[in-house]
Amino acid sequence: MEDRTYKSARRQVKKKKGFYVHLAVYLSVGAFFLLLNLLTFEGEWWFFFPLLPWGIGLGIHYLTVFGFPGTDILTEEWEKRELDKELYRRGYQPRKELPPESSSFSDELDLSEPRSVKERKPNWEEDDIV
Repeated sequence: MEDRTYKSARRQVKKKKGFYVHLAVYLSVGAFFLLLNLLTFEGEWWFFFPLLPWGIGLGIHYLTVFGFPGTDILTEEWEKRELDKELYRRGYQPRKELPPESSSFSDELDLSEPRSVKERKPNWEEDDIV
């Protein structure tokens, strides 16, 4: 097994473990707040107020680890594809032709010389700037 692949897989497992620990703490504290609210109930439910913003943070944590459900947005593969697109946009050409379904060609990029990129001209004149 490649060392880089192993490190990447291990890093992803640690991210998932971190999320599950975060979820367990959230649920435990939520249960504690509910129990405390039941024991001190004076006609008002307050236990969910501290849990709402924390739940939003937990949701963001989920999205950064697993991505959006049903898509691969914000996953490691998505990030690699976006990096490949950005490198290509900046002028780096793949060394060999890759099939269109290939999700990553960063290992195949020739970073020694950028390909020629059409120079963009501004849509304004210098006198137009105020």
